[in-house]
Amino acid sequence: MSEAHAVFTDLIDMLERSVARYGSRKLFGTKQGGAWRWMTYAEFGAEVDAMRAGLASLGIGRDDAVAMVAGNRVEWAVCAYASYGLGARFVPMYESQQPKDWQYILRDSGARLLVTSTESIFEQMRPWAADAGVELRCMALPAGHESSLASLTEPPRPPVPSARIEPQDVCAFIYTSGTTGQPKGVLLTHNNLISNVNAIQAFIPWGGDDLTLSFLPWAHSFGQTAELHCLISVGAATAFAESVPKLVDNLVEVRPTVLVAVPRVFNKIYDGVKKRIAAEGGVKQRLFEAAIANAARRKALAERGKVDLRVEAKHRLFDRVVFSKVRARFGGRLRFAFSGGAALAPEVAEFIDNLGILVIEGYGLTETSPIACANRPDARRIGSVGLPIPGVEVRIDRSALDGEVDSETDGEILIKGPNVMKGYHGLPEATAAVMTADGAFRTGDRGRIDADGFVWITGRIKEQYKLENGKYVVPAPLEDQLQLAGEVAQAYVHGMNRPYNVALIVPDREAVESWARSHGVSEGWPQLLRSPAVHDHVGRALAAVSGGFKGYERVRKFALIADEFSVENGELTPKMSLKRRVVESRYATVIDGLYADEG
Repeated sequence: MSEAHAVFTDLIDMLERSVARYGSRKLFGTKQGGAWRWMTYAEFGAEVDAMRAGLASLGIGRDDAVAMVAGNRVEWAVCAYASYGLGARFVPMYESQQPKDWQYILRDSGARLLVTSTESIFEQMRPWAADAGVELRCMALPAGHESSLASLTEPPRPPVPSARIEPQDVCAFIYTSGTTGQPKGVLLTHNNLISNVNAIQAFIPWGGDDLTLSFLPWAHSFGQTAELHCLISVGAATAFAESVPKLVDNLVEVRPTVLVAVPRVFNKIYDGVKKRIAAEGGVKQRLFEAAIANAARRKALAERGKVDLRVEAKHRLFDRVVFSKVRARFGGRLRFAFSGGAALAPEVAEFIDNLGILVIEGYGLTETSPIACANRPDARRIGSVGLPIPGVEVRIDRSALDGEVDSETDGEILIKGPNVMKGYHGLPEATAAVMTADGAFRTGDRGRIDADGFVWITGRIKEQYKLENGKYVVPAPLEDQLQLAGEVAQAYVHGMNRPYNVALIVPDREAVESWARSHGVSEGWPQLLRSPAVHDHVGRALAAVSGGFKGYERVRKFALIADEFSVENGELTPKMSLKRRVVESRYATVIDGLYADEG
């Protein structure tokens, strides 16, 4: 077995072997003063050693919790691996969360130390941390400040060797986003995470020559495992995006070969390319459409084991004059993109695939470390989430659908394997509720497994509802489809105990305003949302992407709303999942109004 596919026993074993083997390679890149500066594996290993000694000087040891509120950066990884090396539990949080959420997680986890990225967060948390007895350190404070993170490593302390790690030692303490109620602390062991790393290495074609641009938060379990841990395991490199607005510029500068992202990012790529091509119009649009049609024809032939020389010749031409220019916007070297965290619309996956970027979609949850299934280069089925990863069993519990029409094929997805969590912290009843007698995890996701073993996700069981006519509706896939319309930024579908579905639509402001200007509609933004012409235009866009809906799934009425669903207004979780109860409560009057004319 090659070193690239080595089997590791725990995260510290993985890091130490990678530092020893890839010491001189670039690991982390940060843009400073207009230039990208790189840290090597050897330099990172030295920083982890120094931080481990610094944490130990505070008395941090086995099973203690070390918390962090920060975006992706070198210090995040240094503190995480230093904590692992002491047998401690690392508790990551999002910068976008509210102080009350940080406080809840700190209390619940029993964290002894909180590290913040900014002085603003430090000042928000300082009074609370003092009362709670939580040690506080800030990355942004100068080295001489007693509360700076640097004060733990400068001056250097005597070395502290890594603790002996047992497979069942908890290392990751990740809180679920909590779409309903308080978040739960998921306890993940070294064995959980390293089993995921070992399994992913077996079929994802990455290695030491690969480079990713990091923007998916590592506080998100998918980003942490698939990007941070997996790429370190193979000696690859990671550059940190400066910000979301700078993402396109950074892609061109860094020229990544791998992208780890969630569907929202791919949806934006899909929407952005389609809008740009439509705006250019004329010959360019016809050429692009011909290129896409030829790529689809080529793929259909390949699926039947056939090759058409004329199609191949056209593809080479189109790739050179059309697709390569689109890929250049992502740096021109992107070999494949790894998508997870939610379902990726088949139309989006097909579109990006046709551009010459291999899309590998996976599936899992925080409780499964997180990846349980994934497509792979030699076994893909677009629209599915792939096959179970090595060592993991996936099965369907049809009893969860309570006799529903589709229960002959659909059911609750159960996952069993070394990646399944140790449990929820301090919540034995909640843990027991999601575990079967033989140790499988009840995901709460609805899906099916086809004859070839590919897993298909069809929604969340708890989100499904009945219309008045008894028909079941799973809203999330419908919302995902509606959001493929260029005029739609966000969508919420509602119909529980109602005669039909309605929707709240947050329009894409740029697209709607552009359409309005070109059609002589000159009102300002608030007035545009009330314009019958705009409403009809958005309605046609919704109808165009709803062709695959069953009759009872279709949205009969909708309202345009100005405010985006966001983390700040409490309508999205930090991982961007919709808090359905919050949205329903806030817009109850609007929703009732959509049904008001019935009767």
